[in-house]
Amino acid sequence: MRNLMLAAAAVATLAMAGCSTAEQTAVGGAAVGAAIGGVASGSATGALAGAAVGGTAGYLVGRSADRQGWCRYRDQYGRVYEDRC
Repeated sequence: MRNLMLAAAAVATLAMAGCSTAEQTAVGGAAVGAAIGGVASGSATGALAGAAVGGTAGYLVGRSADRQGWCRYRDQYGRVYEDRC
């Protein structure tokens, strides 16, 4: 099982080489979500649900990083927000 997971991680890393930031974070989010969902529920259905949620969240975070003319800032309380550069 461990070898299968390592092989899948290696293939995913190579496949993401030409992807945008949004696509890379979507794949990473899906992988983390699948792992957490699978461990938390102990079933393949939980892993699929976790992958869907993690992939969506990762894509949205990555897409915000790719916006031209917008920068991410952190205020004095540690909250992150976006505004024009």
